[in-house]
Amino acid sequence: MRFRHPDGTTIHLSYCTNVHPAENLEGVLAQLRDHCEPVRRRLGRDRLGIGLWLAKGAAQALINDPAALRGLRAELDRRGLEVVTLNGFPYEGFGAEEVKYRVYKPDWADPERLAHTSDLARLLAALLPDDVTEGSVSTLPLAWRTAFDATAARAARAALTTLAERLDGLEDLTGKSIRIALEPEPGCTVETTADAIGPLTEIGSDRIGICIDTCHLATSFEDPATALGALEAAGVVIPKAQLSAALHAENPHLPEVREALGAFAEPRFLHQTRTNTAAGLRGTDDLEEALGGEALPDGAPWRSHFHVPLHAPPAPPLTSTLPVLQDTLTRLIGGAVPRTRHLEVETYTWQALPAELRPRSRGQLAEGIAAELTLARDLLVDLGLKELP
Repeated sequence: MRFRHPDGTTIHLSYCTNVHPAENLEGVLAQLRDHCEPVRRRLGRDRLGIGLWLAKGAAQALINDPAALRGLRAELDRRGLEVVTLNGFPYEGFGAEEVKYRVYKPDWADPERLAHTSDLARLLAALLPDDVTEGSVSTLPLAWRTAFDATAARAARAALTTLAERLDGLEDLTGKSIRIALEPEPGCTVETTADAIGPLTEIGSDRIGICIDTCHLATSFEDPATALGALEAAGVVIPKAQLSAALHAENPHLPEVREALGAFAEPRFLHQTRTNTAAGLRGTDDLEEALGGEALPDGAPWRSHFHVPLHAPPAPPLTSTLPVLQDTLTRLIGGAVPRTRHLEVETYTWQALPAELRPRSRGQLAEGIAAELTLARDLLVDLGLKELP
């Protein structure tokens, strides 16, 4: 979906296909047929943006076979779909029964992360619509925080510097400008936007910036005004923002609140949980750990890294951090000049929701995703943007 900002800039809105994980090219093509095109039809749109997730196997198949890449481009066109951004955070196995810490491997100290991300940039340059010259790829924020020492930090910085040079060369070759966006996430080496400023300014290239994920921002209790102001002051670019909402519990000391939270503690994904105390931010690596004893103080609200559907917050006594998304979006897009051009709805946890909230068919999932995109569209229109055909 495309929108015209009052300053004339085109803003792209998509949804991320990691909600339909596929490990190979055949699975990606099935996603387009079984999920993405039905969402577009439910929205009544001739064209729909998708934030494509290409696992290692799918990416390699496309890199090694130019005919397959041309075929994917033709299939996107045939189904009324377009790609301006890729989600390069998960490497493979995102559809596994247990993902948890595996999603952070390989990290940016591992040469394979550089190789994979370089491939994604090349593929995106070939998949961009003819009238679009800028693409973005979001990626993990260096590494999970443990076992990331000074040696690993130097290796990650060197890898990202090399990547920036490769992206310069890619633009010279193709005319397409691809930017990489580190996505801060609780528990990682770069957990907050503030943590991103140092590494990104050390690299010193506007090819490498930050992806603002509003679920992660909210989980860490970051203030959008402060976070975005610091990024602007440091000259950090924002190639992409992910529109997502975290799980919020106002009174986690109450038994009924803990019981409600327990329904969201599930075995597939990691749900880092945080609370903002007078002594500072406290947290656990997973929601189950927070609920299991006294690991997390319960005198102040808890937020958990569980991407809940934008349009359907959980029932009381829980809610979502949608207001943080709205505040952030206003500051990113609502000014005289937009701070980013790529927006991506990223609710990958539909099938991890409590059983009674999960979609029971492809049709129900498509309806839910379409409802999320409709909410995001309405927010953009309210900010003065004009929806384009």
